[in-house]
Amino acid sequence: MPTDLTPNLILNAYARGIFPMSEARDDDGLFWVDPEKRGVIPLEGFHISRSLRKKIIQEPFDIRIDTDFVGVIEGCADREETWINSEIFAIYMDLFRAGHAHSVEVWRDDQLVGGVYGVTLRAAYFGESMFSRERDASKVALAYLVSRLKAGGFRLFDTQFLTDHLARLGAVEITRARYHEALRDALSAEANFLRQPLTVSGYQVCTE
Repeated sequence: MPTDLTPNLILNAYARGIFPMSEARDDDGLFWVDPEKRGVIPLEGFHISRSLRKKIIQEPFDIRIDTDFVGVIEGCADREETWINSEIFAIYMDLFRAGHAHSVEVWRDDQLVGGVYGVTLRAAYFGESMFSRERDASKVALAYLVSRLKAGGFRLFDTQFLTDHLARLGAVEITRARYHEALRDALSAEANFLRQPLTVSGYQVCTE
């Protein structure tokens, strides 16, 4: 791992609107990305479909926060193509230990079946990746994440890129200039990822 790749360097990069990626799991190199178009989820515009709302309220999963951060990264990297190489893995573990990275985890019968992880900096949350081993598990993780971000006073949920999957949940694409405006606003405020209780009901997630 490059000796100059530190949590402070990563956080400074996020504060400037850029983030690191790798070409592939076995690629030792890293590069910095500042997309011309940026994906974001407006916190008041997250869309929960009728079927997803019903599932969340039924609470078929156990939702945990920061209990298996490494397991969530491993789940996100467990696919044929991934940008999560060993350097990326290590630096986000360092950010987690420093309190700047968090995971929302979806469990069933003590098995991790889905989740999402990202980085927090003041009132900005930078979503890194998510995974699902059961139907709707990643959508449920996102719903609980959005609830937590709203409760914690966050102003920006950055998804980096817009995908069809995220678009169906309310994500939109904005220009680099608009993103940097939103980022400056988020960095001017304070938020707390752990302000919301660790356990919240599915009904609360769907109605707040």
